[in-house]
Amino acid sequence: MAAAQPLLLYIHGFNSSPQSRKCTELGVYLKQKRIPCDYIVPELGQWPGENARMLLSLASEALRVKPVYIIGSSLGGYYGTWLMERLLESRPEYPVKLVLINPAVRPYELFEDYLGPQKNYYNNTEYELTQEHIDQLKHLEVTTLHRPDNIFLLAQKGDETLDYRKAEQRYQDCPQRIDEGGDHGFEGFEGTIPVILSFCSPLLGDVVA
Repeated sequence: MAAAQPLLLYIHGFNSSPQSRKCTELGVYLKQKRIPCDYIVPELGQWPGENARMLLSLASEALRVKPVYIIGSSLGGYYGTWLMERLLESRPEYPVKLVLINPAVRPYELFEDYLGPQKNYYNNTEYELTQEHIDQLKHLEVTTLHRPDNIFLLAQKGDETLDYRKAEQRYQDCPQRIDEGGDHGFEGFEGTIPVILSFCSPLLGDVVA
């Protein structure tokens, strides 16, 4: 397994897309620096249950032959936390790490204010956010983090969408970097990429050093 190129799995946020700024910036950076990894950004649909099954299938298959490093942004951080725990359940000895970027904590509570018509402006998909969406999100709640040392929280106090303090508390046993200022989109993300890669793997960090 040590010789296999790792999977770098980016999980985007609510009503976002693989074409979002951070996804694109990371992809360009990896290509320009010739980082030895397989970079995948799945396009998530509207249903949390379907998204969870798709992510687990993708990551489980990869984990048979290579390390898996997960980056979760906003709602993607909630998915990523669930995914890491499920992977550790089946293969606790395998290398899995998670980087969280302004992650959502208990998003099912926030979604109560967004019930009704929704539109993803990246792909123009329109749908109705319902109680069923909220219930499916609740089923993905993780109560215990079994490898907090393998989770790295990146948050910015200026996040106008999510309260960084909730993430700070939720992941209090994990390595953290809390920036002053910033925003929900994570200001200065491109400059943070080397930090992310170094946390995921010293081998990747050596490449970007």
